[in-house]
Order: sequence, then structure tokens, then C-alpha cells
Amino acid sequence: MFAKKHTITTTLSSLALLTASQFSIAQPHPDNLALSWQVIDHGIGENIFLGSLTITNNGLEPLGESGWSLFFSSVRPPASVLPDSDPNGQYARQHIAAQKLSLENADAAKSGDYFVLKPIAGFTPIQPGESREIEIIAQYWQMLKNDSPSGFHISYNGQTPQAVLVDVFMDPSDPKQTTQATNDVMPVQTTALRYAENNASILSLPLKNQLVPQPHSVVTIDNEFLTLMSQLTTISAPASLNKEAAFLQTALSDILSGTFAVNTTTQNGPNHIKLQLDPHLDTNQDNQADKSAYKLEIDPFTGITITGSDEQGVFYAIQTLRQMIPTSVYKNAKNSSTLSDNTILPATTILDAPRFEYRGMMLDVSRNFQSKETVFKLLDLMAFYKLNKFEINVANDEGWRLEIPGIPELTEFGAKRGYDLNETSMLHTFMGAANEFAQGDGIDNKPSDKTAANLGTPPSFQGFEIAQQNYLGKGWGFYTVEDFKEILQYAADRHIDVIIEYDFPAHARAAIKAMEYRYNKYKNTDPIEASKYRLIDPLDQSQYYTPQFYTDNFINPSLESTFTFLNHVIEQTRAIYDAVPDATITRLHGGGDELPHLGPNEWWAQSPAIQQNPATAGKTDAEIFDYFFLRWKQIINQHGFDMASWGDVLSHNGTGNVDYGDIYPVFWNNVWGWGNEHQAYKFANQGKKVVLAHATNLYLDLAYNKHPDEIGYHWAGYTDTKKTFEYRPFNIYANAVKDKLGNPVPWDPKWVLLSETGKQNVQGIQAQLFGENQKSPEILDYMTFPKLLGAAERAWVQDMPAEGLAIEQAWHTFTNTLGQHALPLLDYYQVVDINAQMPKQFGVNYRIPLPGATIDNGQLIVNTRFVGMQTQYSLDNGMTWHDYTGPVTLTTSAAVQLRTVSDSGKVSRVATLN
Repeated sequence: MFAKKHTITTTLSSLALLTASQFSIAQPHPDNLALSWQVIDHGIGENIFLGSLTITNNGLEPLGESGWSLFFSSVRPPASVLPDSDPNGQYARQHIAAQKLSLENADAAKSGDYFVLKPIAGFTPIQPGESREIEIIAQYWQMLKNDSPSGFHISYNGQTPQAVLVDVFMDPSDPKQTTQATNDVMPVQTTALRYAENNASILSLPLKNQLVPQPHSVVTIDNEFLTLMSQLTTISAPASLNKEAAFLQTALSDILSGTFAVNTTTQNGPNHIKLQLDPHLDTNQDNQADKSAYKLEIDPFTGITITGSDEQGVFYAIQTLRQMIPTSVYKNAKNSSTLSDNTILPATTILDAPRFEYRGMMLDVSRNFQSKETVFKLLDLMAFYKLNKFEINVANDEGWRLEIPGIPELTEFGAKRGYDLNETSMLHTFMGAANEFAQGDGIDNKPSDKTAANLGTPPSFQGFEIAQQNYLGKGWGFYTVEDFKEILQYAADRHIDVIIEYDFPAHARAAIKAMEYRYNKYKNTDPIEASKYRLIDPLDQSQYYTPQFYTDNFINPSLESTFTFLNHVIEQTRAIYDAVPDATITRLHGGGDELPHLGPNEWWAQSPAIQQNPATAGKTDAEIFDYFFLRWKQIINQHGFDMASWGDVLSHNGTGNVDYGDIYPVFWNNVWGWGNEHQAYKFANQGKKVVLAHATNLYLDLAYNKHPDEIGYHWAGYTDTKKTFEYRPFNIYANAVKDKLGNPVPWDPKWVLLSETGKQNVQGIQAQLFGENQKSPEILDYMTFPKLLGAAERAWVQDMPAEGLAIEQAWHTFTNTLGQHALPLLDYYQVVDINAQMPKQFGVNYRIPLPGATIDNGQLIVNTRFVGMQTQYSLDNGMTWHDYTGPVTLTTSAAVQLRTVSDSGKVSRVATLN
């Protein structure tokens, strides 16, 4: 029904949907309403902007003067919901009322990003064929299309709401639409700007620079090669390396013919791969054995020998070997029914070991759920680039994603979102995502699939797609205990530790509302059971407003039931880990971030329960936070986990006077100009074991650059692959070139330098992928790759290029690495599915960079971000495309269209040069 943007439903079919009582007040069928959102002006005031929602009535009935409610989500809330004390709120309410409309929070709790537009007295109906532009004053700013309102659904006279699809328009060339504030000098990406930035030349790369991450030492013998005959090749390994041998066997069998038998009596000379351990392996000649180290020897006569200092080292050598196999072999495995029967490898000796013990990635599955299979694929790719820590955020405001035996309500209620204004059976919708295109969420008439949601065009997911605003995204979903056991085993098979994150005391709305659902289930039959896990004081009148616009997402530390709940969750979590012997009992992340600091006592001060409990009575917010976090840490520790947390716990949430003991903070907030840039170094210098996850360089969910068609957030700036590659863990201030608005970053005298002792306390780095915009597996790929490859370099490679010319030259080399080797391989990548847990699939939807170009003396000159990738141009508005091989003399003044093409034929978005 959504194959075309605008459809006219016949009068008969419209009336068929109406009951007799509704007949006299017929409204347009939702299919006959077209919505479009447009940014108009960021210059109307501080922290507000003007947008417009145009409603076009393509039906045969007017959209009436009353009787309809249009619901939507927006990460840029209408300013009309601000309190009377805020002048912007007064202004916005007057502005919308002048249009005879109201715009308020939709849900009863008035908490989150869910709003409703309604007509008020005097509203003039929107007649058939009419388009009505409604001006809306919204909070903050909108630089990208995915910041737009989403998930529209209309209800007539309180009936079940039905989906209405929206389109979004932004003009990249209009400064009013793309300038956040008067001091915003960050340019919008253009073809000319990209041409200036893409200043690397094509290089002939030695083997060392063909691999990601780059090994420590690579010695090749010129003109000597091993021709590995796959039908003859066998693998030998001691029992302690059985898993590594099985992984290698599967990886090779996916792309080469043959069985690669393990530990047979037949060994065929050069067609043999030997795996072995040497705990004394020293890869950098410092007379000390290296952890996770390996030696990879490829000899034309004796075959391949892999020596690891431990099992991890052997596994990482296998990943290096996989990258050495020519891309043509992987390509053949995808495109041909017959696998190659040999591969040619250079005679080589590689010595390698990691820089950091902790090489991590965080994935948020709370905001938008990701399937078990999507997690498997991500884990496999993490392992391919030698990452070894996977933090998974399974509990946040927008969803609880892990089954906890004994508290079924956590997923029965907390793993669902939809149209439920009182939140009696599910959370209300968030970011326009409920049960995606399926039923059950209280919203009818949704698009049937992602193409319908994309207004009839199959999405390529190489940038923004309108489907993102039209119900794409899994607000429903969770992992069963068995699912999570499989994830733990899958990660363990790849030497990855899984770190669960339960974020408390804030970011707890899904848990809170689920336990209120549980309370209501039992309150009339078993009051004791009803209150057993309750997380709030219902009489609490404390007021706060979080960065995600919630007013009710803090658990109450004065209630013993809070700690009963937390203890049960961690007890059951430990049981899941114990059921997987190969899973490492490591850290558990307890959260502790984003409690808003608007006043000295706003979090719990108005809770009677707080004042009635001697342990919390009379205490400040900071003191209560300390009390809570000490008990939370005790619960985590008593079940055998070490406690990780966000750096906020140490830097500003508590009093600073409490010793939390062994705690492992992850520091994220280094946004230039916010005043916390130095916190990680401060605490590392004091002896805390820290993990660096600095937002400016390691947040993968930030948009690649400033252009409306990019996906992501931009609160900390924009993060592309160069940002992750150039990240300097031991001197982040060298990365402080420009702030998020493009202004130079001055030195702050309070910034703390990292001492030599502090460097020893930096355990590693973690790339972060929060889930607000990860509405499909393809988008997850796009936001992660190739950024993650830059982060993998910084986590693994021991020698950090010097500041200045050296790092710039290293970046130029890396652009060749990606363009010539790493990205073509990702085009044909197969998950190594040892236990047949995945449907067969090829490739990664990495971001294909748009070309840069200029016209010089009538000649078109084109370049690309990742050197070696093919670019194409069109002179007839995309009707025909030509490979760019060198300067092109132009004989027309028509606009030139440009695109980059991957090795497998996928294309970037189209760029235009006038």
C-alpha cells in the first residue's frame, strides 16, 4: 500500500473503515495524508530552531477542526513542552496556539521523546487537495535528517492510531538550515571540500601496510612464494589448540576447496599448517615474553608455522593469515560455484603483539535491538581486527534486552515499545521505533517492509534513508538465556570477553516501568510479592530532566527492594556465565552516567522514602549516590565480577570523598570545551585502571561529517575514520584541533598531562556504538566500518606515529590500505561459522566515501578518500556512468554527478559538482 508516496484511497474503501457512529465525522484515510518535515531557521533564538511540518490532504474528506491527534517521536523536542519558567517554552506555546494547535507530551508520564499535535478551537480544516504548513519551534538544533520527527501515527476520536508516512527535506547549501549557532563555522561537506581533504596519492604498499592492524615486524623474501594447494593442505595442532585449529579449518574451507583435515597422519610438505605454543615468545626483543603474541612463518618448502605465546596469539596469527589470502580468492568464493584450489602467499616472517591488553567495542542494543545473528557477525569482525572486549548495553531507558529468570516482567514488558500512553503493557514508543513493521504495538497501517517505509525505493543504506523515520528499527526484542549463552560461547571461541552493562541508578526507565507493571500485576493478590522488586517511591516528587528528556528514570536507593532487584539480576547473570565454561567471568559494567546537574538536590530530595531511611535521610544527592554505588559495587563483586563504570562515577556524580576500591572506569566525556577533557588522565595518574572511550574520536555513532544525509548524532562533533586512526591515547590534547562547531580549541590550564605511571594504568581503548540510530543491521555496518579499523590500529599497533608530519603520512598510507586491500576484502567477507549458527551471507555494508572533485581549466579532476577505489562520473544526470581514469575535458556546462564504486559494485551516494 506504500509503494507510492501519495495514494488516493477511494471513498468506498475509506468509508468501509468507519463505524456508523463515525460516519458523520469522516476524516481522511491515513494513506491519503502526506507529511513532510523541513528545517527552516536556526537563527530564531538560543537553543531553539524553527521547523515546519506540512500536511497534504490527498483524500476526499477534510482533516477536521477537531477529533484527531497526530503522534510522533522527536529527538529535538518541541519547545512547547518546556516549563513556564523557560521563555522559549512560552514563546513556542504562543506560536503553536496562534496556528490553532497544541503540541504536548503524548504519554501520561510526560517523559521522553513522544509528542502529540492536536487541533484546538478555531482550527480550520485541511481541505482535500490542500497542503498546510505548520511551523514548530523545536529545542536545540537539527543538522542531520535523522534528527527529524519520526514514527507518525494519527488517531481519530481516540481510536487505534494508524501510521502516516513522512518525508524530510534539508538544503545543505542553506546556512539557516545547517548553521547551529552564530559561532558554528563547521563547513557542510561538499564535493570541493572533499577534493581538498583527499590529498593522498596512490602507493604501492608492502605487506606490512596491507594488513589491519599493522603488525609489529614483517620480513618478506623477495620473489619467493608458497603455493598452498588446498586439496592437499592439512593442519596440525596440540589438544590445547583444538578450537583454533577448528576455526582455521572452517575459515579456509569457506573460500578454498578441500577439507583441511586436522591432525591426520598425512603431512604434505609445504601444504601443511602447523599450530604451536611457545610461552616464552618475545616479539620485540625486550627479553620479556609477550601476551597474545604470535610468530607467523610462511616458507615455500615447509609450509606455514604459527607460534603463539598463548592461545590468543595463535588465533591472532590466523586472522593475519586470513588477511594475507588475496581478495580474488574471497571474491571467487562469493561469485563462483567452484572454490579456488590454491592460494599464493609471500614467503614471510611476522612477529606481532598488541599495544593494549584491552581492545574493546561497546554495542547498545537497548535503544534499538539487534538480533543474535547480527551480534555474531559483529563479534566475528571484531576478532578479525584483533579486538578482545565486547561490552553490550542490554538495559537502558528504552528497553531491557536480556531474560532474567524469576523476573519475567523485565522482558514481558520492558522489551516492548508502542502506543501505550499509560504504559500499562509496554513502554511508549521511542525514536519512532516500536515493533518495526510487525503487529502488536498498538499502531495499525504500518508499512509492510523497509522498501515501503522508504516510500517505495529500496534503501541502499549508504547514508540517510527516509525509512529511518517511518518505523524502521526494532523497539521489540530480547535475548533468551539460551541466546545469551550462545553469544558468550561465540565470543569465547574468538577470544573475546563479554562485558554486560546494566546502567544504574539513572538510565533505568525500562526496569522501573517493568517493575511497576509487576507491582500492578500482584498488588491486589500478593502485596509482598508486588513490592519485592519495586524500584521507585511512588510519592517521590523530585524533579529532574535528563539529556534524553526523561523525568522518571532514576531508581530509588532508599528502598531495600532496589537492592533485592539488583542482587537477583546479577545472581542470574552469573548463572548464565557459569553455564558457559569457556566464558570469562570478567567485568560487569554498572553504569553511573548522565545524572543531570541542574541543582544541588534534585535527584531524590523530594522522596519520603529517602527521608524515612536512616541510611539516606538528610543526605545530599552526591552522598546518596555514593551510598548507592558502594552497595551496587558490593553486589557485583560478591557474584564474582569486577565492576566497570562510566567515568562520571569518579569525576562528578559522587562527593569525591569515598573510596570505591577497585573500580574500572570507562571515560567518555572529553568534548572540547565542556571541562572534562582531562578526567581520564587525572584518575589514571592517581592509580585507577582506566579505559579510554573518548567521544570525539571513538564514538562510532557520531556522524561521519556535517551533511544532512549522513547518519548519526553530532553532540560531540563528527567522527570519521581519520578521527579514529589519529586518536592519541596518551595525548588526547593533540587531537584537540577544532571543537564540534569548527573553532580552534585553546589550551585549558586545568588540563592534566598523563604521567608515566598514568600510562601504565591505561588498560586500553573502547570504540562505542550507541543505538539510537542503529535501526537496521546495514546501518550498524555503515556506522561501524571503516571507523572501527582506525580504532583497531590504535588499540593494537605498538608504535604510534609521531605528531605532525609522521601521523599525516601514516594516514595517507592507511587510506591506501583501506582502498586497495581492507575494504575490497570486506566486500566478500564471510563470517567464520564454526557451528553452523548463521545463514550464509557475504560482505559488510561499510560506508563508501563520496568522491571529491574540481574543475580546472575545463577539466574534471576526481579523487577519493580511500585511494585505489574506483570512481565514476555522469554528464547526463545519472543516465550513463563512466569510469574515471584521469582528467576529463568537459564540453558542457551541465552539472557533473560523481560516485565511488566498491570492488563488488556497490556505490556511494551521488555527489554533484556544478
